[in-house]
Amino acid sequence: MSGQEKQARPKIPRRALDGVLLLDKPLGLSSNDALIKAKRLYLAKKAGHTGTLDPLATGLLPLCFGEATKFSQDLLEADKTYEATMRLGIRTTTGDAEGEAIDTRDVTCDEAAVEAAMTRFIGDIVQVPPMYSALKRDGKPLYEYARAGQTVEREGRPVTIHALKMIACALPLVTFRVTCSKGTYVRTLAEDIGEALGCGAHLTALRRTGVGALTLEHAVTLDALSTADEAERDSWLQPVDALLSTFPAVRLNDEATKRFLHGQRLRLADVVETRLEDGRVRVYAQDDGRLLGVARAGEGVLAPERLIVTAS
Repeated sequence: MSGQEKQARPKIPRRALDGVLLLDKPLGLSSNDALIKAKRLYLAKKAGHTGTLDPLATGLLPLCFGEATKFSQDLLEADKTYEATMRLGIRTTTGDAEGEAIDTRDVTCDEAAVEAAMTRFIGDIVQVPPMYSALKRDGKPLYEYARAGQTVEREGRPVTIHALKMIACALPLVTFRVTCSKGTYVRTLAEDIGEALGCGAHLTALRRTGVGALTLEHAVTLDALSTADEAERDSWLQPVDALLSTFPAVRLNDEATKRFLHGQRLRLADVVETRLEDGRVRVYAQDDGRLLGVARAGEGVLAPERLIVTAS
């Protein structure tokens, strides 16, 4: 194709969409590739995801479009829930099935011993990040050092395991459900459980089922998106405030709405009738119920943090 023909090709117009898509990411696809495919299907102008899932992981990947991208950080900070399967007796270079086996040991424990070992990891623990991770040292991701055969020292990081429960056991395979804080590496958790049992372990499957208050219940696949028409695809978009459902709601009258959208701080006593705990809140217009943005309540003041541009 000539340069003139390339220049003559019309550009496909992009849509200004605002909302959240709960995507069920497939196996073998990176989070960024999944985002690109969904963005292309929606012809969206602006989109972003809310936390990376490894290519070997499946499950819930919330994608944000338009104004929703302003609040994606809130999901990065949220707790996550996973269902995972680990294989006892084999350690790998990556901590999952993608790596090469580096240590093989007999599995002599029983189901009760596995359950007992898992209970030791509930609560606040310290994890050493894996070498095969995107964390950076001197500006370079750790996985680049690992691929070059180098190991660098990593400091342990505090994480919280809120819940950890075995849901199936057919040794040497164990499937469990875990709810954990941000920054938790489930493959490292599997490795550590394996070491506690004296046989080692690696992760063979990982599926994310929850991010904050969002679940897989209303998630859709890329295959479904690709065969749907525009109206059906749009019907799968959640409203922007789906990302903010855990925040208390505040509703403002017309005058307070105008001031809020100009970034002005408001006296809580003037806009909230009941007592409000200090912290972040979602703010709506009282007249039509539209989302105005997010604010922080404290010291008797409602201070705007992020505003919805289309609300003005």
